[in-house]
Amino acid sequence: MKTAVHIDFISDVMCPWCAVAFASLNKALLAMDEQVSAYVRLQPFELNPDMPAAGQDLREHLREKYGSSDEDSANARQRIVQMGKQLGFEFNFRDDQRMLNTFNAHQLLQWAENEGRQPQLEAALFEGYFRDGRDVSQPGVLADIAASAGLDAEQAAAVLADQRYAQTVRAMEQQWQEMGVHSVPAVILQEKYLISGAQTPEAYIQALSELLLMQKEE
Repeated sequence: MKTAVHIDFISDVMCPWCAVAFASLNKALLAMDEQVSAYVRLQPFELNPDMPAAGQDLREHLREKYGSSDEDSANARQRIVQMGKQLGFEFNFRDDQRMLNTFNAHQLLQWAENEGRQPQLEAALFEGYFRDGRDVSQPGVLADIAASAGLDAEQAAAVLADQRYAQTVRAMEQQWQEMGVHSVPAVILQEKYLISGAQTPEAYIQALSELLLMQKEE
């Protein structure tokens, strides 16, 4: 008999480590499919909520925000690319890559939950930005990506046009910050147990196994 597990996955589309963690968690859940019935809910977190619509050159952004040199950035990208390969996710970093505003993307993800396609849209957004180099801040691009995830493009465009999920996303972002989540990726099991940072599939499997053991003992 499977055990139901609620998983909150807090992330931002611009975060490569979130893409790694998402692929890694999915691999772990696949390995534990006979034991766990997981409901994964994607939660919003903006790394750069004040990012202008035009975005910013990625290397320039990393220098300004983190003090990272071009060499530091190149080494980090190489590590991320290798980890992605191990998980079956393709990163294509480009010299002209830009850090983008993701508020619209988060709104679309909230709508996608109601449509039952939230994980599929999250995967499509990561692929759209990191693999295909698409501008995931643009409503037209987002509607197209939504269609690729099995959602209705016209409905997606309407959601973004009237910003019906704007207040919801802002409230959820504030809620997680008030709960102490200040960096992503963050995985919370059963609304109790926080796992910070991108972990290996084995680490997620271990955490889930320990959770199942605790629940049996309760």
